[in-house]
Amino acid sequence: MNENPADDPRATRPRDPGRKPPMKKRMVIMLIVVGVLLGGIIGFNVVKGIMIQKFMAGAPIPASTVTAMKADYQLWQPQLGSVGTLRAVRGVDVTTEIAGLVRTLNFKSGDEVAAGRVLAELNADSEIAQLHSLEAAADLAATVYERDKAQFDAEAVSKAQVDADAADLKSKRAQVAQQEALIAKKTIRAPFAGKIGISTVNVGQYLNSGDKLVTLQTIDPIFVDFYIPQKQVPQIAIGQQVTLAVDAFKDGFPGKITAINPKVDLNTRNVQVEATIANPRKQLLPGMWGSVKVNSGDEEKYLTLPQTAITFSPYGDTIYEVVPSDKKDDKGGTPLVAKQVFVTTGPKRGDQIAILKGLEPGAQVVTSGQTKLKNGAPVVINNAVQPANNPAPTPQEQ
Repeated sequence: MNENPADDPRATRPRDPGRKPPMKKRMVIMLIVVGVLLGGIIGFNVVKGIMIQKFMAGAPIPASTVTAMKADYQLWQPQLGSVGTLRAVRGVDVTTEIAGLVRTLNFKSGDEVAAGRVLAELNADSEIAQLHSLEAAADLAATVYERDKAQFDAEAVSKAQVDADAADLKSKRAQVAQQEALIAKKTIRAPFAGKIGISTVNVGQYLNSGDKLVTLQTIDPIFVDFYIPQKQVPQIAIGQQVTLAVDAFKDGFPGKITAINPKVDLNTRNVQVEATIANPRKQLLPGMWGSVKVNSGDEEKYLTLPQTAITFSPYGDTIYEVVPSDKKDDKGGTPLVAKQVFVTTGPKRGDQIAILKGLEPGAQVVTSGQTKLKNGAPVVINNAVQPANNPAPTPQEQ
């Protein structure tokens, strides 16, 4: 048995200096290095965020530029609103009752005509000739009747003959009257005073019975028909003042309610109302539509703001008041800050809205720019451009 350790192949041999460490050890070292790097990056970002928060907390909040106005009371006239359609007081398409050839036209498109004015004449030569024949027959019948009546007095003819002559005379005269009425229909007259429309009929044109000659409209005054819900019927009455606004004209047109339909529409449950509008300049035309406002009740006083001042939300309507801050600025002055206030809003009128609760008169209220505000945020007022605040705005074309 060999007792020499040097001869034992299992004996530990000295490590080769150039030999690489085992794989497990290298993985541990790599993980440690990666962990140190990640920890350094995370720590740097945490420290950076803390420093930024400290800087932002210490930095002053820049003031937001807003527009503002003082809330004040205004008188409001309660009104009912609707959309109406203009209708002529009298309007008709002038037509021919019988057929005929146009001989003369006595009007121009757009003329103002009086009632009974002759507008056109149709050729009636054959009807006039027939009238002369009937008149001659009527004259003969009158002569026969007078002669037989004299002979009856002398008992030369019977009473039956005289009665037959009288009946024949009446018949002949009725035929004459009928022919005269037929000839009169050949002359077309204006049924009422009004304004002539545009006509395309020419002299020499043949018109059939019922063909349109021209339209005739009486538009001063003019009617406006509109509808209101049945629940608002108690708020209207004959003679009530209305104002009509048409987008074609800047100014409104005053008028009065002249009729209320005694029947409610079964489909809409609305009631038709008719108002009469003065139209001396003939600006309003049948078929136009417009916005109708009906004054209802006495004037009321409301604390009023532009609608742009209100922030509407499901949890409540709010405004921002501009109030002095509790803190002084660097220069010793008192800056202005925004204070959020919940309010109760009321009716609307044009660009305006009524405030019923939550606001005192004279308060300075932000009217635009409030979307960038929060409670206590500093503000700067610049009213160079104010939002719309018109109680009766009209459409503007750019």
